[in-house]
Amino acid sequence: MSRVVRRPRHDVGERPFIVIWEATRACPLACLHCRAEAQPARDPGELDGADARRLMDQIAAFGRPSPLFVITGGDPFQRADLTDLVAYGTSLGLRVAVSPSGTPTLDRANLTAVRDAGAIALSLSLDGSTAERHDAFRGVDGVFEWTLQGWRTARELGLKVQVNTTVTRNSLEDLADIAALVRREGAMLWSGFVLVPTGRGEQLSALTADEVEDVLHFLYDTGAVMATKTTEGHHFRRVALQRTILDRRGETPATGPLYARLTARARALGLHDGERRAVRRPPMDVGSGRGFVFVSHTGEVHPSGFLPLSAGNVKHHPLLDIYRGSALFTTLREPALLGGACGRCEFNTVCGGSRSRAYGATGRVLAADPWCAYEPGSFPYQDELRELLAQAATPARGPRREASTA
Repeated sequence: MSRVVRRPRHDVGERPFIVIWEATRACPLACLHCRAEAQPARDPGELDGADARRLMDQIAAFGRPSPLFVITGGDPFQRADLTDLVAYGTSLGLRVAVSPSGTPTLDRANLTAVRDAGAIALSLSLDGSTAERHDAFRGVDGVFEWTLQGWRTARELGLKVQVNTTVTRNSLEDLADIAALVRREGAMLWSGFVLVPTGRGEQLSALTADEVEDVLHFLYDTGAVMATKTTEGHHFRRVALQRTILDRRGETPATGPLYARLTARARALGLHDGERRAVRRPPMDVGSGRGFVFVSHTGEVHPSGFLPLSAGNVKHHPLLDIYRGSALFTTLREPALLGGACGRCEFNTVCGGSRSRAYGATGRVLAADPWCAYEPGSFPYQDELRELLAQAATPARGPRREASTA
């Protein structure tokens, strides 16, 4: 039986699945949702080359299989030493991916350089299906075309490409068109990032829990024709479990008007026509502080880039010690400590809600995720669910290495 939800093949209390490093906050864009509130110039306090190498040494100290190491920003191409850092990480045995901005630096020369240095994947953002929509969100004209060209070039060079779309009120009605574009251009993975109200994102209109639920079901449907995932949409794992059981029974989920509109638009675009995936990509059970760690441009260690609580700084304490032993990280790995609906929910061992969004909305890191519509205990097929949850609790076997950048 194929898995509905995957877990890393190691104890996430001992070793993260993924480490994301914010190499710089410098970026020429002015994106409406920017967590980093990026600035045109580099911060003199950011980790320098020697600091960055020590950070990668610390990541390698977790042992094998090494965590996936993602270099993000801002725009990491604003660092002149980016290629050298990719090469150093690769020499340590790290799997290195790069997450650049859609700017003129996303050219063939730079992409070739990071590929030749050992990068295995590229993560790009697409927040609109047209130049007008995407460029308005990113704050600079031309970003859509730079992104599209960089995407095509990266694929020509053999880099795996993940495409990230921020789910906001700006993009809700455009999601089917964006999905069609991603499928047409080709990508390793399409990720729907459910907005967290932090940084510039605090100024964007909040979504409702019902709207997010409809988006998650739309993403699940889309997973039949291309690999999909979510970022800060942890309840996608709940949806995958529910839909698996409902599909077996020939039943349809309870969804709302947004789902109906997105489904109708997808049908009109022929999104689900043609070849379908033989095996659906199961979502990975990784969350803030629980398989996931973020290191800021100044070395502060956070459970997520969207959760502005620091557990220490890599300049003063090894990342391994912070990840394994800090009170913040160990607390986040205990679903029994969750409050509200998340604490009562039968899915909390594979979901747990967005700790970043709970903190952003309430100031309490263990509070319920306010953008989850599920009422704990309301799913009708609890016996079948317990079987799938038991399966999800067992790490998969084998040497498969993940390439997803989040």
